[in-house]
Amino acid sequence: MSKHLGLLFIAVLSLLSLISFGRDIITLDKGWKFTKGDPANAALVDFDDSGWRDVSIPHVWAIEGPFDAMLPANTGKLPWKDVAWYRKDFPLEENLAGKCVYILFDGVMAFPEVYVNGQLAGRWDYGYNSFYLDITDLVSFDDPNLLALKVDTREFDSRWYPGAGIYRKVQLIVVDPVHLGIWETYIQTPLIENDSALVHLYTTVENHSNSNREVVLKSTLLGPDGETVASERKSLQIKPGGSGVFEQWLTVAEPRRWDTEDPARYTLLSEVSSQQEVTDRTRTKFGLRTFRYTADDGFWLNGRRVQFKGVNLHHDHGPLGAKFYPAAMERQLLIMKGMGVNAVRNSHNVAAPEMLEMCDSLGLLFFNEVFDKWDAKAAYLPDMDFEAFAERNIHNWVKRDRNHPCVILWSVGNEMGDIQYNIDGGFDKLNTMISLVRKYDPTRPVTMVCDSKGSAKWRHFDYYDVHAWNYGRRYLPARSLEPGKSVIISESASTLSTRGFYELPLPQEKTDFTQSLQVSSYDLNAPEWAEVADDDFMWQEEDTYVAGEFVWTGFDYLGEPTPYNDEAVKEGFITREQSAKSSYFGIVDLCGIPKDRYYLYKSHWKPEETTVHILPHWNWEDSGYAYLPVFVYTNGDCAELFLNGRSLGKKCKKPESDHAVERYRLMWMDVAYEPGELKAVAYASGEKIGETIRQTTGDPFRLRLTPERTTIHADGKDLSFILVEAVDREGNICPLADNLVRFELNGPGVVEGVGNGNPQSLEPFIAMQRELFYGKAMVIIRNTGEPGVIQLKASANGIKKASLKINAE
Repeated sequence: MSKHLGLLFIAVLSLLSLISFGRDIITLDKGWKFTKGDPANAALVDFDDSGWRDVSIPHVWAIEGPFDAMLPANTGKLPWKDVAWYRKDFPLEENLAGKCVYILFDGVMAFPEVYVNGQLAGRWDYGYNSFYLDITDLVSFDDPNLLALKVDTREFDSRWYPGAGIYRKVQLIVVDPVHLGIWETYIQTPLIENDSALVHLYTTVENHSNSNREVVLKSTLLGPDGETVASERKSLQIKPGGSGVFEQWLTVAEPRRWDTEDPARYTLLSEVSSQQEVTDRTRTKFGLRTFRYTADDGFWLNGRRVQFKGVNLHHDHGPLGAKFYPAAMERQLLIMKGMGVNAVRNSHNVAAPEMLEMCDSLGLLFFNEVFDKWDAKAAYLPDMDFEAFAERNIHNWVKRDRNHPCVILWSVGNEMGDIQYNIDGGFDKLNTMISLVRKYDPTRPVTMVCDSKGSAKWRHFDYYDVHAWNYGRRYLPARSLEPGKSVIISESASTLSTRGFYELPLPQEKTDFTQSLQVSSYDLNAPEWAEVADDDFMWQEEDTYVAGEFVWTGFDYLGEPTPYNDEAVKEGFITREQSAKSSYFGIVDLCGIPKDRYYLYKSHWKPEETTVHILPHWNWEDSGYAYLPVFVYTNGDCAELFLNGRSLGKKCKKPESDHAVERYRLMWMDVAYEPGELKAVAYASGEKIGETIRQTTGDPFRLRLTPERTTIHADGKDLSFILVEAVDREGNICPLADNLVRFELNGPGVVEGVGNGNPQSLEPFIAMQRELFYGKAMVIIRNTGEPGVIQLKASANGIKKASLKINAE
């Protein structure tokens, strides 16, 4: 991943896609005090917080646990419902006096109250959305200032683990009274042709001085190579306390288009001057691209059809919980991109701003969603004014994200019951939401994601632009009633599996779940309301108008552990103690370790790259099974299977089969087990393209540590994910190892989290030990902010130790 490390610098420096040069931006990450509970007078300057904990941002209290088997499985069995306080001192240098001061929060879960020097600066509600406050009149430039936040998740609701606390970055913005508004630079690209492109700019400048000002805005476009390609100056008179909108048109010759294959971006330099002095400068990155949705031929980007090979991603990062680290987000996207993903849907809430910056840089298309439901899951409570709630949240969400070229669709909500079931007022709310999105960005289509097949009769799709439907070909009635709109499978598959776990006999029905409390990685299980991956592959081939799919989900996530969830407890299928803490939906597990299904998707989505993958493992001596199904996932059309050198025959995919799994998998259903070597040789058009081997392994002999990165930045935020495995004497991974591994760390680093991908494990994420789960675990190291060498040692009883070094520089 080293070639992508530059993304981390971009993500850290980026302020909501806006990199600043003429203003002071101060990140408030160190020196915070924290306590759970609601002590009286905690906002006051002279309050004694000496007994509170020292923490840094990002911070969430719930991920520390402890897990509680009796807590709801659907929200991860973690204690996230509570009230807590944060306090931090921050000085402002005297030379900044007279400037405006804003505080910007990327995400606080939830209902934060913000106090500066004991005075209420403002409140917010929706914990996933970014917000800012003008605190100019509350700060001092002579004495240290106190920032205090009350955070209260007790009235928030969720279907998954939402986090709790200040889980994304916090920044102060200190700027001249005459300055560019936050999120008020809007770049449209209405005409892009091969020889030229028009760039349409709307730039709002605010005048917080006490006099009329003649303000000059100079807008300069830089090409992907950094060279100036266009520039224009314009002046306006702006009244005190007012603002002015500068509208400008610039022409770019021979534009280079942003694309999934070449994510080239331009940069807008905005320079504000008043009274012959430069008062503010910002940079805004954007892309030149065209796209359109067609009713009968899907999605087109820059004049070519692009099928969405997408995934849904929740906001958590496994053992890190909701804490947002750019390195963890980048890692998720790169793992997905390596599988062939070209599109991402953020489900179902406002993403961290760095995520969009990374999608821009990586050439990933972005299906941008704001809410799950318009209720307490969105921090909308019954006593609130819906219009005001919608206005403030849509305003911040769209204005923050609208310059990102990756954004190709806005979604105002997911599976909205009041609309799909025609409850009074639902359609009025939908109209409000859709209208507000179009108010702040009329250039992109808008949708609402649906799952109730019968709701098409209400024609809610008349309000929005694109059909977006979840699962089971449920789009068909809407397509029949309104064939003039494009169709997206916004959630597909929901195949369930546990990494490394194989159970026999194979399920006869997709909903055949057992009391094992794990789901077999033969990839044949799904909930009643969903399907296995192959079905969606087949439906898209047959329904060629479909623009593509977004799989539920790319990664396992905390909460929603179907089928071992709270609903299964109510039905008496399992006990509360048997319910799980994390999902089984992911194509990779909670730690980012690929499941077998990863290679099924890669074989179909990335046919240009050789894939040959065998499942299951080949350690079955004491299992009692004489015959085993063996599957091969490959981009080839055929494969031959060998056991200890003997051919077990060649199998070929059956593209005309009515059984979807026969189209995309190669399956030997009754292989007589014997220890040794299982080999698959894959072919395409009769030519060998690759091979792979599964080996019967010996007992665990030693531990192996494999870092994804051996050099990280000494910035206090960068991470290294280190895979922990047990291997035999020959270095083969032991697929059944469950050794307890203990960690020791020296140098400028901390263990930020440990995990193993087991949905049933209630071992703490913040610990210095972890059991292997089917031979693997993950330890996440964070640099503390100092350069140096970080040494990790791992040990387990009865086998050889392992160690490695990570350089922080």
